[in-house]
Amino acid sequence: FPSLSGNDNSEALPESIPSAPGTLPHFMEEPDDAYIIKSNPIVLRCKAMPAMQIFFKCNGEWVHQNEHVSEESMDETTGLKVREVFINVTRQQVEDFHGPEDYWCQCVAWSHLGTSKSRKASVRIAYLRKNFEQDPQGKEVPIEGMIVLHCRPPEGVPAAEVEWLKNEEPIDSNLDENIDTRADHNLIIRQARLSDSGNYTCMAANIVAKRRSMSATVVVYVNGGWSSWTEWSNCNARCGRGWQKRSRTCTNPAPLNGGAFCEGMSVQKITCTSLCPVDGNWEVWSEWSVCSPECEHLRVRECIAPPPRNGGKYCEGLSQESENCTEGLCIQDKKPLHEIKSQNIETASDIALYSGLGAAVIAVAVLVVGVTLYRRSQSEYGVDVIDSSALTGGFQTFNFKTVRQGNSLLLNSSLQPDLTVSRTYSGPICLQDPMDKELMTESSLFNPLSDIKVKVQSSFMVSLGVTERAEYHGKGHSGTFPHGNSRAFGTMQARNKATYVQSLSSISTRSELKTTAIFGHLGGRLVVPNTGVSLLIPHGAIPEESSWEIYLAITQKESSLQPEGTDVLLGPEVTCGPSELAVSTPFALTIPHCAEVNAEHWNIHLKKRSQQGKWEEVMSVEEETTSCYCLLDPYACHILLNSFGTYALIGEPISDCAVRQLKVAVFGCLSCNSLDYNLRVYCMDNTPCAFQEVVLDERLQGGQLLEEPKLLHFQGNTFSLQISVLDIPPFLWRIKPFTACQEVPFSRVWCSSQKPLHCAFSLERYTPATTQLSCKICVRQVKGHEQILQIQTSIVENERETIAFFAHDDSNFPAQMGPKAFKIPYSIRQRICATFDTPNAKGKDWQMLAQKNSINRNLSYFATQSSPSAVILDLWEARHQHDGDLDSLACALEEIGRTHSKISDITETEIEEPDFNYSRQNGL
Repeated sequence: FPSLSGNDNSEALPESIPSAPGTLPHFMEEPDDAYIIKSNPIVLRCKAMPAMQIFFKCNGEWVHQNEHVSEESMDETTGLKVREVFINVTRQQVEDFHGPEDYWCQCVAWSHLGTSKSRKASVRIAYLRKNFEQDPQGKEVPIEGMIVLHCRPPEGVPAAEVEWLKNEEPIDSNLDENIDTRADHNLIIRQARLSDSGNYTCMAANIVAKRRSMSATVVVYVNGGWSSWTEWSNCNARCGRGWQKRSRTCTNPAPLNGGAFCEGMSVQKITCTSLCPVDGNWEVWSEWSVCSPECEHLRVRECIAPPPRNGGKYCEGLSQESENCTEGLCIQDKKPLHEIKSQNIETASDIALYSGLGAAVIAVAVLVVGVTLYRRSQSEYGVDVIDSSALTGGFQTFNFKTVRQGNSLLLNSSLQPDLTVSRTYSGPICLQDPMDKELMTESSLFNPLSDIKVKVQSSFMVSLGVTERAEYHGKGHSGTFPHGNSRAFGTMQARNKATYVQSLSSISTRSELKTTAIFGHLGGRLVVPNTGVSLLIPHGAIPEESSWEIYLAITQKESSLQPEGTDVLLGPEVTCGPSELAVSTPFALTIPHCAEVNAEHWNIHLKKRSQQGKWEEVMSVEEETTSCYCLLDPYACHILLNSFGTYALIGEPISDCAVRQLKVAVFGCLSCNSLDYNLRVYCMDNTPCAFQEVVLDERLQGGQLLEEPKLLHFQGNTFSLQISVLDIPPFLWRIKPFTACQEVPFSRVWCSSQKPLHCAFSLERYTPATTQLSCKICVRQVKGHEQILQIQTSIVENERETIAFFAHDDSNFPAQMGPKAFKIPYSIRQRICATFDTPNAKGKDWQMLAQKNSINRNLSYFATQSSPSAVILDLWEARHQHDGDLDSLACALEEIGRTHSKISDITETEIEEPDFNYSRQNGL
């Protein structure tokens, strides 16, 4: 055989040997495919019989003889020589090979008859990359829906095997026919069950390593379904037109795991008509009959005028009457007939007399019992919520008088009423809660008034005591109200939703945006006027027999909170205190913001400043926590907190589509040179406090608002802002060249830290005779939103038209203490809480109350409160402080279907003595 000990490993061995007696080599063991793990070499084996020599050839080249390890033996059966050869292949050898195919080795065996070649065995370096090509994604699927979780394992040699885990436990598809894990590494659940909810993980493994994918959360939810309708109730009217109803519940099935609540009404009503009972009445008597031999004649009548119908009473009295027809001259049994009759008549008269006296005694007793029960029902409340039909009842009108004998709530009730005074209300009225009567002082009560006529548009508003609109007409006299009461007379028209039109001159000039008031156990509300910032202290949050001076302030100097990167301060920095006050129930802090709310574009955080001056994150708005609660409305964030301090909202844009809402306003004034006119264009956060700051500055400069402000949607896409003046009258006005357009970099607008951005333009008129200015102001973001403000104004002071702007009318009532601060009277609130806090077989009813009021997130926070319904109503009060939209609350109660038919529990005392100051504060 040619030598393999030299340096030339490529020297060819002969493919055959001259013929000799024997057989060709037969391979008893051929080399197998192998994988190199890390840096460990692999061993290739080859075994043949009969074999004089065996050598390996790798990648077409002979392996050096010294690298072979050979063993020789004799087969006992045939007596032929058996040879076994081993070689090692290292990682370096495989990495250094750069051929068109994988590294391979083959062994060649010789015998006297010739040569034989084994199969080619490939040698590869084993590996498994770290990252999955596709991680499984979480899903929310309805029950019995199909779940498909995709998994593409990391690239590896050899290819990785995939195993699925549910909640860290392996899934065996052989034990559950509903699960299939064979289809291209995917997990398929044919029909989702509630038990299939959980965290699923894809595990990939080969001979080198194991890899875990990201966990995918699967939620199997159940949409609510209506139960069958109950039977129709009996008609509520015993006589005439009434209604009957039927109900159903969202329990077939009940919604689970975030499933949708049932759509539609839970209560149906239809009109019905009950036949009225008709009592019978006698027809007229017939003529007297002929005188009989017994000296009597008769007359009769029938109960047919009308006859009794529908359960009516039969006629009382006799249907037949007889009397002597001979005036006593006829003798019967040797006595005059009239003597016999007179004895019978006297006996009958005695019976009638005693019967009448007994009936009178019984009637008086029934009357006394009835009056007692009536008075008791007027002074006591149950815990049931009022009837849902009353909450959304139709319009009705009634009159009542405020003066009644013995009314202890009126001062000087013995005075005679002034018949010249009347009050007429159109629309719902605001009622004083009877449980708060003890809070009234002498100055808040009425002297007796005469008939007060009230038109009530909604029975629900009468029951809850708050309304949207009212008109008050009356004529006042000295002494009508006690001294010290500054009630206004005349006509008072409240605007819908508590908005009003106000000119620039009415804006407060106070330099400090701060409000303080003393609060006690009854709670109240603090408002920083015209800023959108407010604080609601619930009833019972402060311990009884104690009071605190509570303050609410807005930081006017530059905020110490400096956002990082592209983060944005979305609203004012608000401080409430004192910090040492501990409340027993959460208070509600409302902070306006300028973000266009979208969870896909913004991640909004609430931060609090510590006593050391460091800002710490309290929570993310979308976070699930039981320490506090944030409800993000389009223009304000309502926060439920347990501790006072300094708070601010920070927005982290998570996409270029994040929008910061800017309010664009244009002001103008004459300069020192009477021919020049200055235009100042402001771009500020769309919050009331930012606009108020600009208005106050412009007042000091003599500026005039020239056009109603407009809203600009400024995106976080790094494009700049352009402000330009267009369509200036060419022969009346001129502007310096190259100054008609100004561009502001993106960072100056986006990271302005609440300081209003403004650009000034100086226009010059050719002659003092020009007194009118007409032009356009264009404010646009490059490749974004654009707003055009049309300016049409007079530059002469006395001819200038005042442009009004809209604001909430809360400057007159920065602090409200006690019941007047709340839209829902305390007694009604107690009854709602008593009903919805009580658990039943269908779950906690406060959860339905929350859902119907668009509170669908982080319900675990309310579950930790002693009265979840009370906290939900506090949040409702904070959201509706300006509109008092009790209709929405009424609709929520109506849809839940948990109310009862006891609207009559609202006593006449509530209705007859409304507090007009309270009405005025609520915009009535």
